[in-house]
Amino acid sequence: MGLAIGLVGLPNVGKSTTFNALTKAQNAEAANYPFCTIEPNKAVVPVPDKRLGELAKIVNPERIQYSTLDFVDIAGLVKGASQGEGLGNKFLSNIRETEVILHIVRCFEDDNIVHTEGTIDPLRDVEIIEGELILADIEVLSNRIDRLKKQAKADKAAKAVLDFAEELIEFLADGNLARNFDKTDTDEYRQLVNEVRFLTDKEIMYGANTDEDGLLEDNEYVLSLKEHAEKNNCEIIKLCAKVEEELIGLDDEEAQEFLTDMGVTESGLEQIIHKGFDKLGLMSYFTAGVQEVRAWTIKKNSTAPRAAAAIHNDFEKGFIRAEVIAYNDYIECGGEGKAKEAGKMRLEGKEYIVADGDVMHFRFNV
Repeated sequence: MGLAIGLVGLPNVGKSTTFNALTKAQNAEAANYPFCTIEPNKAVVPVPDKRLGELAKIVNPERIQYSTLDFVDIAGLVKGASQGEGLGNKFLSNIRETEVILHIVRCFEDDNIVHTEGTIDPLRDVEIIEGELILADIEVLSNRIDRLKKQAKADKAAKAVLDFAEELIEFLADGNLARNFDKTDTDEYRQLVNEVRFLTDKEIMYGANTDEDGLLEDNEYVLSLKEHAEKNNCEIIKLCAKVEEELIGLDDEEAQEFLTDMGVTESGLEQIIHKGFDKLGLMSYFTAGVQEVRAWTIKKNSTAPRAAAAIHNDFEKGFIRAEVIAYNDYIECGGEGKAKEAGKMRLEGKEYIVADGDVMHFRFNV
C-alpha cells in the first residue's frame, strides 16, 4: 500500500462521504452510525493536470494517461482505539501502511447528523484522533525500549538508541506528535522510524468539512482548526463533502461553472490530490506521442535514469541519454519538432535531475 493517503476521522464527520466524492465511486457506505466502514476502502484516483490537455492539443494523441494517487478510507476511530475500542487496533494498523494522513474534521452543525461526542468541537476531535495515534506509538516504542534495554548491556550503540528512545517516549507522553520532536534529523530517530514506523511521524493534512456557507467564509470551527494546523506545520484544506458529492455527476465544464457560481476556484478533490501529491514528495514528467500523452509519477529530485525506470526497469539499466524539453518550451514552440529547431531540446546524462513537467524521451541499450 505504499505511497497512499489514509483518510481518518471520528465517525459521522463526513469522511466516507468525502471518500465517495474524491473517488467518484460510491463504494464507501456513508451511513449515520459508527463503524459502517469496516474494511478500508481503497481507490486509485487520477491526478488532475491541465498541462496534459495542453500537450494533447498539440500532439492529438489517441489517449491521455494521468498520474494516479492511492486513497484508503479507514474506518472511524473512537476514544480507546489504541486499546482496541471500535476495532481500533485493525484500523491503526491500516493507517501504519499509508504515507500521509488526511484527517477529516467536522466544522459544521447539523442536528440531523449525530456526533459521537455530542457537540461540534474540531480541536477536541483532533485531540481524540491524534491522542490515539500517540498512544499507539507509545505502545510500540515501549516494546522497542524493552528490547533495547537487553541489548544495551553489551552494545554501546544500542545504549545510545535506548537513551534517545526514552527521551522520545517522554515527548510523546506529553501529548506531542513524533514529527514535532526537535531531533528528527538524527540517525537515532531515523533508525527508530524504520523499526517502529511511528503513526505520528507521518505528514498530516486536515480536511475541514464545512457547510456551503463555510466554504465562502471561515466559521469559528475552521478558524480554530487553521490555528492548530499552523502551530503544527500542517496543511489544511477546506471542503464541503456535500458539494463534492454534487460535483460527481457533472462534467468538467459544468463542475467548474458550479464552483464559480459558489465563488470557489478549486474543488476539494483537486486541493486534496494536489497537496497530497506534493506531501508524498511526488511530481510528474511527460511523454508525448501520437499513441498517448502520459504523465509519469516519480519522486522529486529523481535522476534521469530513475525517471526512466518509471516506464520500465530496462530503461534505467540501459540508459544512455534523455531527450528533454521543458514544458513551457514545448508549448511555446508548438511541439517537439519546432522545439528542436529552436534549440530547446537538450540531451541530458545520468546525473540530470528531472524537473517537474519535463517532456522526455529516453535513449537506451536493450
